[in-house]
Amino acid sequence: MATRRNFLHKLGLASAALLSTPNLFANKAIQKGKNKINHSPPIVISTWSHGIEANAEAVRVLNTGGSALGAVESGVRVVEADENNHSVGIGGYPDASGRVSLDASIMDHQGNAGAVCYLEDIIHPISVARKVMEETPHVMLAGNGALDFALQQGFNRQNLLTPKMEKEWKKWTETSEYKPVVNFENHDTIGLLVLDNENRLAGACTTSGMMYKLPGRVGDSPIIGAGLFVDGEVGAATATGMGELMMKTLGSFLIVELMRNGHSAQESCEIAIKRIWNRYSDDQNSKFFQVGYLALSKDGDIGAYSILPGFQYALAVNGENKLFDADFFIKG
Repeated sequence: MATRRNFLHKLGLASAALLSTPNLFANKAIQKGKNKINHSPPIVISTWSHGIEANAEAVRVLNTGGSALGAVESGVRVVEADENNHSVGIGGYPDASGRVSLDASIMDHQGNAGAVCYLEDIIHPISVARKVMEETPHVMLAGNGALDFALQQGFNRQNLLTPKMEKEWKKWTETSEYKPVVNFENHDTIGLLVLDNENRLAGACTTSGMMYKLPGRVGDSPIIGAGLFVDGEVGAATATGMGELMMKTLGSFLIVELMRNGHSAQESCEIAIKRIWNRYSDDQNSKFFQVGYLALSKDGDIGAYSILPGFQYALAVNGENKLFDADFFIKG
């Protein structure tokens, strides 16, 4: 069944010709292919400080003979299971009605993909997404359909709203003021990319979404091409931040296509961020706009860039696993 989702990979190949004209996407001030640094695999890179623990688990999987796909799933499951992390899995921020709903996607080097959105009562949406990829002819299941499928696959149902988050939600209902701020104080997502020893790429992205979002809201994380995109011949990209912006620009897909056309991973992230800002900075809420991208090429080149300061990423390579501050567009 998985081969039915290879259309994603073929779509990327077909788009290469369309994107081959640099002026469509490239900033003329950016020299194509500049400053590439090719690290040797295995390489694990993920969003935010919780990526340190996720990376450690992904590296453990790789060191015990696991694949890139197994590593990305296992890595983000660590964060999904952490009740003290309020943007992913159990303990995640509820929506405006007090319900916790989760989104996730996963993709391998062959272009196979699976996703779930608006999934309730299941602690590990990333594993359900992998089951969608491997056990169905579909890419995405949503809401009650995703829940029914998860239960059929043997996943256990449990309440994801912890007492702490319920208390905070009840306090919020006193004003019900929605502020879509996404930064170090509201991490929003974990995206994790892996290049394994066999030069296979994979990616995973999982989230509980924006805190106190409108019920039914789905962000970019489960959308292939927006929150995550992997092309085994080129590279992978993932996103964090205000999902509506990534959905409008398909930034993860764009980054991979830019790498296909010779840009470094860093250049590709920068171009994608500038694309968002050039299109949407006139919005009255632009002061809240935060998007962070990570990229990893098939050659081991990495990139990280955001609109505003505060975006961090964890990188595990050459036996080290460290947290870094990403460069950003709006300075001063």
